Amino acid sequence: MKKKKVAFICVHNSCRSQIAEALGKYMAGDVFESYSAGTEIKPQINQDAVRIMKEMYGIDMEKSGQHSKLVSEIPEPDIAISMGCNVKCPFIGRPFDDNWGLQDPTGQDDETFKMIIKEIEADIINLKKNLQK
Repeated sequence: MKKKKVAFICVHNSCRSQIAEALGKYMAGDVFESYSAGTEIKPQINQDAVRIMKEMYGIDMEKSGQHSKLVSEIPEPDIAISMGCNVKCPFIGRPFDDNWGLQDPTGQDDETFKMIIKEIEADIINLKKNLQK
């Protein structure tokens, strides 16, 4: 069976969606393909996210080639998930299949980052279980 393509979408594709892409590849790569994108991009992904993901999981998002990219730069997803845009979710040309409603940890302390990362981990595990049914 062909793996589903899952896109994690944020406005800037610099933090939450990047974390979800990395954890999706790390924890559920056997079940689905993970991508992340935004409707705008940043010159580099969030450095706190990069540092904390290395500490928590040994994942180096930058060395693995992750970078901020536009929705038009990734394959057409089977499943599109919004990370939880506090003001408005970006329009990606189709409805979102789910909205994880996550707080943006940018500019917050490490404990807040770790809490959001653990929420994303739980959501990835749940998505993997649902797709294995």
